[in-house]
Amino acid sequence: MGFRFIAQRIPELLLVETDRFADDRGAFAETYREQVFCDRGLPRFMQDNQSQSRLGVIRGLHFQNEPHAVAKLVRCVRGRIFDVAVDIRRLSPTYGEWVSAELSEENGRMFFVPAGFAHGFCAVSETADVLYRQSGYYAPDCDRAIRFDDPTIGVAWPAGRKVLSAKDAAAPLLTECDNNLVYRGGSV
Repeated sequence: MGFRFIAQRIPELLLVETDRFADDRGAFAETYREQVFCDRGLPRFMQDNQSQSRLGVIRGLHFQNEPHAVAKLVRCVRGRIFDVAVDIRRLSPTYGEWVSAELSEENGRMFFVPAGFAHGFCAVSETADVLYRQSGYYAPDCDRAIRFDDPTIGVAWPAGRKVLSAKDAAAPLLTECDNNLVYRGGSV
């Protein structure tokens, strides 16, 4: 089994591909091996989460402040999503910039989003089941969100009706949010 870590335009963001084996019974893929990911410089993951979304649902843009900032390893196991990460680390040379990736059950790709980035996705299939690992536990007191359509960020979300939670619909702009995340240099 092999993993490929593909740096994106913002090099701390990684698209992760793995070998998939298919036959007349279905398919198999190894999706995580702690030693391989740690050797690559990624954190250990402590919590797994799963969501199911209908077409047009946007979840995000979410992050956790210090001292409970978390990295995420995201994959879509059913359907298809438009996955987004936004650099929100103050003093970062790419502050406010975003990168997207299409994740689907067909391509089997994963998206590594380090701490210091806001994360969100839009379901672009009738149903999308998303699994993601976090490098820390959910901490409600540090949980934050940024408006998905913040014009200073300018994410080019897929066309169509957008369905948001009340929390996400009321999220502040990046310039107005409570954000204590700071760029410390280096890359994964």
